[in-house]
Amino acid sequence: MRVRPITPELLVAELADRLAGAAVPGRLRVAVDGPPAAEPDALAAALVDPLRAAGRPVLHVRAADFLRPASVRLEHGRTNPDAYYEGWVDEAGLRREVLDPAGPDGSGRLLPSLWDAAADRASRAPYVDLPPGGVVLVSGALLLGGGLPFDVAVHLVLSPAALDRRTDPELRWTLPAFARYADEVAPASFADVVVRADDPRHPALVEAG
Repeated sequence: MRVRPITPELLVAELADRLAGAAVPGRLRVAVDGPPAAEPDALAAALVDPLRAAGRPVLHVRAADFLRPASVRLEHGRTNPDAYYEGWVDEAGLRREVLDPAGPDGSGRLLPSLWDAAADRASRAPYVDLPPGGVVLVSGALLLGGGLPFDVAVHLVLSPAALDRRTDPELRWTLPAFARYADEVAPASFADVVVRADDPRHPALVEAG
């Protein structure tokens, strides 16, 4: 493996080129996976315009908009790392409302958000039609451990020291969950694209060879 330093701008450009050139039946389902400290939502958002400029319709979906209700999510407390790791995201809802409809035999009728976690109620978002050839970018944390049907997985990885340093103090209780994820799932070992993001100003691509 070799590590190739890259600018944030070139990272977005190279990822957009790769995704724009990927052809699958239906729509391309892309995970942009990483802890909040790695800002996966920001990377996914930055890919939207370049992909559209390349002629690919795009929908960006945040996993944070597919959380389970608070009564389920917080059953074991508000700062339980095992509950965060095992069940905060409504993976069944994400599959049903986004990934399956975007798949080879799907209708292309996708729900951009399911749950408003702040209000703890359904978001009531309208469905969006994503035509064949479109790209759905799903961004968030802990996306690659549950068998969700992604066509391309982008994983943002931080060293334990960088993750500790860059995690918001209010989210430090999640750190054991990311240690479990790295140990039990090891997403960096199988993701299609692995980006080292210890310093957001100086990312690096991890490449074979």
